[in-house]
Amino acid sequence: MFHAAHASRRAAALDTGEPETAPATPRATTPASAAGGRNSPSPPGREPSGETGRDPFFDNAKYLAIVLVAVAHAWEPVMDGSRAARALYMIVYTFHMPAFILVSGYFSRSYQGRPRQLRRLLTGIALPYAVFEVAYSLFARWSGHNPDQPVTLLDPYYLTWFLAALFVWRLTTPLWRIVRRPLPVALAIAVAAALTPGIGADLNLQRVLQFLPFFVLGLALGPEHFQMVRRPEVRLMSLPLLAATAALAYWAAPRVGLDWFFRSSSIQEIGVPWWQGVAMVLGLFGAAVVLTAVFLAWVPARRTWMTSLGAGTICGYLLHGFLAKAGDWLGFFDANPWLGGPVGLVVLSAGMAVAVTLLCTPPVRRLLRPVTEPELRWAFRRDVSDLRPGDR
Repeated sequence: MFHAAHASRRAAALDTGEPETAPATPRATTPASAAGGRNSPSPPGREPSGETGRDPFFDNAKYLAIVLVAVAHAWEPVMDGSRAARALYMIVYTFHMPAFILVSGYFSRSYQGRPRQLRRLLTGIALPYAVFEVAYSLFARWSGHNPDQPVTLLDPYYLTWFLAALFVWRLTTPLWRIVRRPLPVALAIAVAAALTPGIGADLNLQRVLQFLPFFVLGLALGPEHFQMVRRPEVRLMSLPLLAATAALAYWAAPRVGLDWFFRSSSIQEIGVPWWQGVAMVLGLFGAAVVLTAVFLAWVPARRTWMTSLGAGTICGYLLHGFLAKAGDWLGFFDANPWLGGPVGLVVLSAGMAVAVTLLCTPPVRRLLRPVTEPELRWAFRRDVSDLRPGDR
């Protein structure tokens, strides 16, 4: 963890996509408020996270979301024999990445493409994408899974697609600030993408466009919306909703293909009529928003043992994929079929949760800092508009 105020703000930005500076805005939407910074007003029932001034609610949410991402990845090789596991997988995949993307959009509200923000975009997103895209491609070759796996930055491999998508979404942020009805426009783009089978694999554009509405929704949210889902009545209403969701997912598990949840295929490629596909795309968006609200309703608002781990979720996200793929490609799951049973799924889930927790710890974060949080001052011109008054 950083102890200096400037360093803590920088870490918050890298983990969630918050630009480092922003113009003066109303109190409810200041960048400091968005980041839970030192000068941000703390909503009722929420306290600043120690000396760093980070908002513990968002760090807790990021940590819990990355645990769900990692556990769901661990289920993939063993869930085919279990209807219950497939149903849980569908529930988690409905909202875990939308929640992550929505929070990323929320922390991108002050992005305006200024030189300092562009440098942060290159060092905090583009560089990690390039490094881990190469690393995962070489790992696929080394493991023997795909000896001919090409090393290219144009076709994101496995989980690196999110960094490529975040790079594109962030660049479009100023456009969404001037659109009168940004969310309906983003939904229209997502539906149009789902109806276009020829988009291709470059930058995984199909996913970039289909997940776009969640980023745009995050841009439109304010602190008051996150306070709203923290109300006791929302938690109370979420219980029967979760029960109904579980029942629906169990019914749908053998009937609904998983491609809908990955959002990397067009409606034509999935093989359903266009009108049914459009209804599915819009229905999944609504379900993802509702389940994201339910998820956020149960996120602790105060500082807990997981709060400090929320600052290292970028490390947990980028590294846990090596564990999941190694277990699959090197035959660990095939050699242990018991992992597909109820006890095995619990053990596997707990093991992956512990692993990703360790990957989010400060020592790992410090180790990866040259890749995930580099300064690279030598690589950029020093723009006069970014100088502090004392430097002139």
